[in-house]
Amino acid sequence: MTDRINEDSDAGIDYTAVENSEGFQTLKKTQRSFIFPLAAIFLIWYFVYVLLGAYATDFMGQRVWGDITVGLLLGLGQFVTTFVITMAYVSFANKKLDPKAKHIREELEKAEAHQ
Repeated sequence: MTDRINEDSDAGIDYTAVENSEGFQTLKKTQRSFIFPLAAIFLIWYFVYVLLGAYATDFMGQRVWGDITVGLLLGLGQFVTTFVITMAYVSFANKKLDPKAKHIREELEKAEAHQ
């Protein structure tokens, strides 16, 4: 990767070459393989909730305990899901993305130091 970055030392770092590098492409692929499926699952879950609220009012209005209804529990589940996804992404990023990004950054810093 360093050779591709240093192709034109007078112009500085060629960020297009960095973006097209195998390491950066792997980083993007790794990130997308986590983000897209979870985003799709969350959106489906969200739209099911909205559609149930619009068309299954009897189901959503069923009391579970006191004034607590199925709709309220599913609505609170939206918040819980958001926090769970956020925590899962942070853990994933710390374990999988950050080491790859650190390697790319170190290569860029080495290349910049040699200019």
